[in-house]
Amino acid sequence: MAYVCEICGKGRTMGMRVSHAHNKTKRAFYPNLKSVKAIVDNTTRRIKTCTRCIRSGWVKKAV
Repeated sequence: MAYVCEICGKGRTMGMRVSHAHNKTKRAFYPNLKSVKAIVDNTTRRIKTCTRCIRSGWVKKAV
């Protein structure tokens, strides 16, 4: 489970790549994950979180 946000659990979603001729093949959409030093359970840990969680303030960054 490499591409999963540790805060909200957002992971990859599947979709289709559509060509100009309307041929469809499978593809994956990955969340925008960043490795951040954050305070988790009163300790500093490096976690992978999506940018939406960082922007929303759900992640308390360590200084």
